[in-house]
Amino acid sequence: MSDPVAKLRLDKWLWAARFFKTRSLAKGAIEGGKVQLEGHRVKVSREISVGDRLQIRQGWDLKEVVVEGLSDQRRGAPEAQQLYRETDDSIARREAEAAARKAAGGMIERPETRPTKKQRRQIHRFKNIHEE
Repeated sequence: MSDPVAKLRLDKWLWAARFFKTRSLAKGAIEGGKVQLEGHRVKVSREISVGDRLQIRQGWDLKEVVVEGLSDQRRGAPEAQQLYRETDDSIARREAEAAARKAAGGMIERPETRPTKKQRRQIHRFKNIHEE
């Protein structure tokens, strides 16, 4: 699990800890500001060490984890989970937000049927006009 490395690139660790499927996805998240070290934006090549605190936003969830171990190899999920520890506050906050989203789910109006081919074309035309 823990190699004899004292420091490791952030993107490589995120990939090895299975937060992202590829290193390029991890790189994109770091560059997009979705991964922060000690509350500050960092570069992809930033070296992390044991004890560092990371905030990782994935979709709706914001996870706050403490680095427990370093590995530059991607292994199975049980081994990857030993590389970090999610804080108790983070777990409680994520569960509360998930419950709130679930409760608000009834308020969102969903279409009864999928769009027809004609409606899909209209949607695509509308989106292309407003993207430019």
